[in-house]
Amino acid sequence: MFTGIVTDVGEIKSVTRAGDAIFEIYTAYDAADISIGSSISCNGVCLTTVRHGISEGRNWFAVTASAETLSKTSLSSWTTGSKVNLERSLRMGDEMGGHIVTGHVDGVVEVVNMYPEGDSIRFVFKVPEHLKHYIAPKGSVAIDGVSLTVNEVIDDTFGVNIIPHTQRVTTFGIMNVGYKANLEIDILARYIARIFGK
Repeated sequence: MFTGIVTDVGEIKSVTRAGDAIFEIYTAYDAADISIGSSISCNGVCLTTVRHGISEGRNWFAVTASAETLSKTSLSSWTTGSKVNLERSLRMGDEMGGHIVTGHVDGVVEVVNMYPEGDSIRFVFKVPEHLKHYIAPKGSVAIDGVSLTVNEVIDDTFGVNIIPHTQRVTTFGIMNVGYKANLEIDILARYIARIFGK
């Protein structure tokens, strides 16, 4: 479980593809403190650490993404040098700063518009048709692992405001129109939809 509060922006060190994909990711986390088998949210996808180490003075860890994960997320576009939002799994007693995020991505959204709004930037995302009824104004979403509040919903698009701090400490600072991002809808919306047969 995660909260959608990004604690590091990692960088893809290497990619090995053979059906599944193995990604090695540079991180500011202490490699010695990363347990094999632990979960780390990588752009909102809960992935399992399979190894870790230090290379040229930089900490890194490796995760495996299955063919299923690659087909349902934006991870298939990662290449060496790609930037990745990282969050370690929630520990008992940690501050719940965002909202409950599982790391189970529901689909991929695309940035279709960006414009300044005060000191913030309004990002407008296009959501897949089968997911649009899960998005509600003032509801929560996780985009590339970042916990955000929805500002408005218009048919199959929704907008969020990204404050300067979030632009600096996440990959929102390098997003542009056409960028594909991982979307996780609010877990409460999933269960409500299930109850009412959506």
